[in-house]
Amino acid sequence: MCITLNGAGEVIETRVVTVGLLDSAQIHPREVFANALADRAASVILVHNHPSGNLEPSPEDIAITRRLVQAGEMLGIPVLDHVIVGPSGYLSLKEQGLL
Repeated sequence: MCITLNGAGEVIETRVVTVGLLDSAQIHPREVFANALADRAASVILVHNHPSGNLEPSPEDIAITRRLVQAGEMLGIPVLDHVIVGPSGYLSLKEQGLL
């Protein structure tokens, strides 16, 4: 999911960007930032789930986050956080120092 925010940090829209398979999801910066550009968003927060309950980010989670952060920097739309949610709670990649 991608949450777009205005300059005051208020939510513009929350959208499902992609629905993954059992253990992975294909995502491209184009899909994430298309809506952010259309919304004229000042920033975004990314969210995805780990239904297994293991909130630890996978190497793929970290890699795609870095790629999306780079894309956001190029577009002038910073990624403020990437949050992983599951039945036991959530994990913020920003809080973990991975953003």
